[in-house]
Amino acid sequence: MNTLKVVDTAKAPDAIGPYSQALSIGNLIFTSGQLPIDPKTGTMPEDIREQAAISLTNVKNILDAAGAGLDRVIKTTVYLDDIKNLPAVNEVYATFFQKPFPARSCFAVKALPLDAKLEIEVIALW
Repeated sequence: MNTLKVVDTAKAPDAIGPYSQALSIGNLIFTSGQLPIDPKTGTMPEDIREQAAISLTNVKNILDAAGAGLDRVIKTTVYLDDIKNLPAVNEVYATFFQKPFPARSCFAVKALPLDAKLEIEVIALW
């Protein structure tokens, strides 16, 4: 029987609500949306490229803690406060993933927690 496991690391920001950084079950890992919060300083930069890099680094660190890596990501979801930021996010995103790129959905939303410009979540194989 598959056991649900909590994935938690100090190399990503603590949850800002009642949720886990990630959960794994069977061979799947589901991360919560990662805001661009630097876990060392607790701060968030203004620049969208920096925000994308921090969010993706947080995702990477969570996957590392689960025993996986970015190369195991099969699906990403990107939430943007302004869809016009997508080209800048794509530039950064392409430095974290290689072909074959994960499947991806991207949505413009009205607002994100802590006034972040983006939030990124993934599903990965363990």
